[in-house]
Amino acid sequence: MSTSTPAIAASAPGVALEPTTIERRDLRPDDVLIDIAYAGICHSDIHQAKEDWGSAIFPMVPGHEIAGVVAAVGSAVARYEVGDRVGVGCMVDSCGECERCRAGTEQFCAKGAVMTYNGVGYDGENTYGGYSRRVVVKESFVCRIPDGIGLDVAAPLLCAGITTYSPLRQWGTGPGRKVAVVGLGGLGHMGVQLAAAMGAEVTVLSQSLKKQEDGLRLGAKDYYATGDPSTFKQLRNRFDLILNTVSAELPIDAYLGMLRVGGAMVNVGAPANALSYNAFSLLGGNKVLAGSMIGGIPETQEMLDFCAQHEIGAEIEIISADQVNTAYERVENSDVRYRFVIDTATIGA
Repeated sequence: MSTSTPAIAASAPGVALEPTTIERRDLRPDDVLIDIAYAGICHSDIHQAKEDWGSAIFPMVPGHEIAGVVAAVGSAVARYEVGDRVGVGCMVDSCGECERCRAGTEQFCAKGAVMTYNGVGYDGENTYGGYSRRVVVKESFVCRIPDGIGLDVAAPLLCAGITTYSPLRQWGTGPGRKVAVVGLGGLGHMGVQLAAAMGAEVTVLSQSLKKQEDGLRLGAKDYYATGDPSTFKQLRNRFDLILNTVSAELPIDAYLGMLRVGGAMVNVGAPANALSYNAFSLLGGNKVLAGSMIGGIPETQEMLDFCAQHEIGAEIEIISADQVNTAYERVENSDVRYRFVIDTATIGA
């Protein structure tokens, strides 16, 4: 048995998204049915809809930045009740038994975490994301959205928020630490707010100074243009941590030169082409070049609570369902400040 719900889908790689109807499973005992209020548009939605990252599953309903309200719960659900404000991020299931799942890092599940869309569940059914009116999710993969955050500005936190929060926490962001955020986009604008709230001295590194006013308003102390070659000389040996949020090829060696001894450059952006670097850029200062992929469910809840405590939310532009394809084009042209959020009430309306 299943329930039909309106959605927006790509029928093939690179084609325009169109209205459709999908089937959501009936509630299992540990399931939560969510009336989706808002769904953020992540750049990874575009990559996957265009099949930039390898073979994908179509038709595809993107969306892993989901915020809404509980509409019904299964018979065994204990954490949530009808009316609760909740969110769903990049994953909807994992084995729950392996070392990584037991440690609260379900994204590294040994069996393979089930992604919110463009994935296949353990039941063999394809997963469909948040560009829809309703979703059914296992209770343990639902997070509570605190009352201090609006559902619209909370939606992007389920990916952009946790994607930046997790490495900032892992690499010791706090008072006395100097952190650079590369790029002031959907991820970068969250990284600046979070690092500043953690007490770090934050610098934005962007191609130009056109967003400087925004960066300083969001909590950065300094803002430099990487299009100016003197920036790399001026900031040499400056930072404890560089958080790279852009999905573009960068001169990695030049950025590593801005790290202090023992510093780390962590990539959360995922460019289509390989990045290269000289090993001596790391060896010369015991430096680290690392990656970070979202966060587990406990850390995601921690991030939401932290954002509520510090009054942090994404800066958004709300759009209707018929504006999604235009929004995709604008994201690719860096023409959004800083996250598009779909008002899902307009899907199928």
